[in-house]
Amino acid sequence: MTVAPDERLLIALDIDGTVMLESGEITPAVIEQVHRMRDLGHEIMLSTGRSVSMTTPVLERLDISPQFVVCSNGAITLARDPDAPTGYSRHHVETFDPSRVLTTVRASLENASYAVEDDDGLYRYAGRFPDSTLGASSVQVEFDELLRHQATRVVVISPEHDVEEFLSIVDNMGLHRVSYTVGWTAWLDIAPDGVNKATAMERVRTELAIDRSRVIAIGDGRNDIDMLAWASEHGRGIAMGQAPDDVRAVANGSTSTDLDDGVALVLSSL
Repeated sequence: MTVAPDERLLIALDIDGTVMLESGEITPAVIEQVHRMRDLGHEIMLSTGRSVSMTTPVLERLDISPQFVVCSNGAITLARDPDAPTGYSRHHVETFDPSRVLTTVRASLENASYAVEDDDGLYRYAGRFPDSTLGASSVQVEFDELLRHQATRVVVISPEHDVEEFLSIVDNMGLHRVSYTVGWTAWLDIAPDGVNKATAMERVRTELAIDRSRVIAIGDGRNDIDMLAWASEHGRGIAMGQAPDDVRAVANGSTSTDLDDGVALVLSSL
């Protein structure tokens, strides 16, 4: 039995720390509840900071094929496309010239490492990044090469700073022409101006003609703040149990941690 079209929920799930544990595991309880929502006819999808190439394998592991997928913190929205090799093609892409922001950040964080993701999902990076964080589609270049390509996202990491110190440095940079969020330890994602998970999810919601009161979003990181605030306005924005205080502050609900199957607990209550 499936729900009537006007009773469908739009459920947006972050990946890391929400659907997926730090170990890379997706627990059977989460998969079971994701499948239950899918089989009932609800639109359950991923909304992630991950690149396209690091997102589509998670769809396969979850065994879901939603109409849309939000990647790169909202800069890229995929649409289901049976003719595409991965089953998805780019539906909406936002880019910007990263040269000014890169030179601004480098002036304050000279020893940081930098990466620029283009609209094909290729990362060009200067410096050092932990294994697997950028995925297989990446190439190391000189810093000046990063200034020459339009970006869907700029990534900056600075392991020598803790998160609070890093936040303070970034807040003083005056990055008013771009949107930025800080993820895990000293990791900065910089997106095109006004682009985030919320802007992408609102576009998806409009195309699917789902009322805002039927929206549920679940996340754990600072890059989820806009999405959780958006969902909380008329629907439900749910912070994972391990989310920082500033993430919890914008949500109108919370659940257990990822280690305690927080996503499964939320979905099982629907």
